[in-house]
Amino acid sequence: MLLDMPRGMLARNGIRLPLTLGHEAAGTVIAGTTLAPGTAVVLYGAWGCGTCRSCLAGRDNYCATPAQPPGLGSPGGLAEYLVADERYLLPIGDLDPVLAAPLADAALTPYHAIALVRQELTEGSTALVVGVGGLGHLAVQILRALTPAEVIAVDTEPAARELAMTMGAHRTSATVTDRADVIIDFVGTQETLDAAAAVVRSAGHIVIVGIGRGALSVGYDSPARGVSVSTTYWGTRPELREVIELAQARRITTSVENFTMDEAVAAYGRLRERRLTGRAVVVPHR
Repeated sequence: MLLDMPRGMLARNGIRLPLTLGHEAAGTVIAGTTLAPGTAVVLYGAWGCGTCRSCLAGRDNYCATPAQPPGLGSPGGLAEYLVADERYLLPIGDLDPVLAAPLADAALTPYHAIALVRQELTEGSTALVVGVGGLGHLAVQILRALTPAEVIAVDTEPAARELAMTMGAHRTSATVTDRADVIIDFVGTQETLDAAAAVVRSAGHIVIVGIGRGALSVGYDSPARGVSVSTTYWGTRPELREVIELAQARRITTSVENFTMDEAVAAYGRLRERRLTGRAVVVPHR
């Protein structure tokens, strides 16, 4: 998103260049007041003001006056050291920081989206995951870990569909054609949203996660009777703790490809060209 955003739009979003990227970060505490040096942590990225009603409830992602997130406005994790408020540092125990870093967004965002509709994903229900990239491959795992729903993964790329199957999808498709009770769209283009509206069942749910700038018209019986359409943003601090617990229990895992710091620009290039499955992780040193 940031790579292709015009400079004027960056400024309108409060983003000033130069900027150190890296909004998903994990590492080891060097110095702190509540966390002992050497503690392995993952960084919660949806920074808030810390005092509003949402922040006090742990819902910093819906802060009334949010701070700039690391790597998306504030200096991010592609650096040897990073300074952060300790309330945003969550211990990860013996998890490998390379595998834990993507939990901060790639796992937390789908976890939050699924939490919105989890009560509807009962025995016999169907969940459609549209887009099996960095977030979608974790959505498949979270759905399988927490619900009895049939999980159908949709992606135009054969490699992404193959990844979805290895992550537990019951079946895959190249297009949105299956009827579903819950559709979680990690693409969010007009094409994918129109397709979702055409297949969602009555009293179903469409959760828009992707930032493809599509939009749906919602009315009395549109997309269908009783259907809810919701948007979502990142996840809460308590939810990140729950995501870490799932990873510690080996119920979810991130599919990652490692890059050195010297390879970071090439990694972003492959991301732009859609030649990555799963998540890219830049490792400053090992």
